[in-house]
Amino acid sequence: MLLCPLRKRDDGTPQEPSSAEINKIVKDAERLAEIRRRLSDISWWMRLLCQKIGTRANAEDDQSGKFFQARFRAVKLLDEEALLACAAYVDLNPIRAAMAETLEESDFTSVQRRIQSLEGPHRVDQFLSPIWMDELTGSSSSRSCRDGQRCSDHGFLSMSLGEYLELLDWTARQTVASKSGVTPASAPPMLARLSIDATTWCELVSGFGRMFYHVAGKPQSVDDQRTRISQRRFHMRRGARELLATAS
Repeated sequence: MLLCPLRKRDDGTPQEPSSAEINKIVKDAERLAEIRRRLSDISWWMRLLCQKIGTRANAEDDQSGKFFQARFRAVKLLDEEALLACAAYVDLNPIRAAMAETLEESDFTSVQRRIQSLEGPHRVDQFLSPIWMDELTGSSSSRSCRDGQRCSDHGFLSMSLGEYLELLDWTARQTVASKSGVTPASAPPMLARLSIDATTWCELVSGFGRMFYHVAGKPQSVDDQRTRISQRRFHMRRGARELLATAS
């Protein structure tokens, strides 16, 4: 009711729902079920998010009409290689777009928050998922956050934050021509552990958005998946299949 308020203040912020408004929904089982479904629906969330951003951006530029060019798409990440490449693809966006030269200057990225937390006394990254996932526990289930600052304390990569930052910094030096510094003679150990060579990795990160559409991963991971309704195999673009064949 705060995302889709019935009443707003003069400044446009939502007013707290009254008890009567809440009870009206609670006592309507069908309406309650619909709202709960929406709160767990990524498409509904993206609709609200894009609407808010578009409204603010148009107001700032004194424009009207559609702000985003196309509807969002969600790509299912099937293995660690795909997850790592996607994370790097997102965190390196400002550098690839020539909006920043270093990771610490990359505004509005999670990697900037993680670096700031390492440099200062305040944990400005406490709402983010931790990087490192303890594979020795043998459990892939989520772990509730102890301080309530984020959804889970479960990490998502089998590498430390230091290794992730090293990999991002190395990758940024390869994909941005104007980036200063000397390229290391060899790729970070993480690439060797994933059986991906340096050239393949750079192509994967720089072209992640155009290589994958519905699912992302090694050819074997993609071929093992089926669509939810028709149980058909997912199509993998030829370039991505050929590129990742060496990592299989």
